[in-house]
Amino acid sequence: MNQTQMQIEITVNGEIRQITPGSTVTDLIAQLELPPQRLAIEHNLLILARSLWPETRLRPGDRLEIVHFVGGG
Repeated sequence: MNQTQMQIEITVNGEIRQITPGSTVTDLIAQLELPPQRLAIEHNLLILARSLWPETRLRPGDRLEIVHFVGGG
């Protein structure tokens, strides 16, 4: 079995991405190298509470919108 067969497809901010089966939202954030403290995540049209990120396993076809908050003045 090659690497592609061992991946699942999800959509992140309109882009199709390949991830490892069983990955959580926390795993995805680490893979994308995003600072978790400044993010809001919508998972399949519902805002996902930060406390649920580590236990929310991503499945084929899931859709996520990740919003970065930027400070400034």
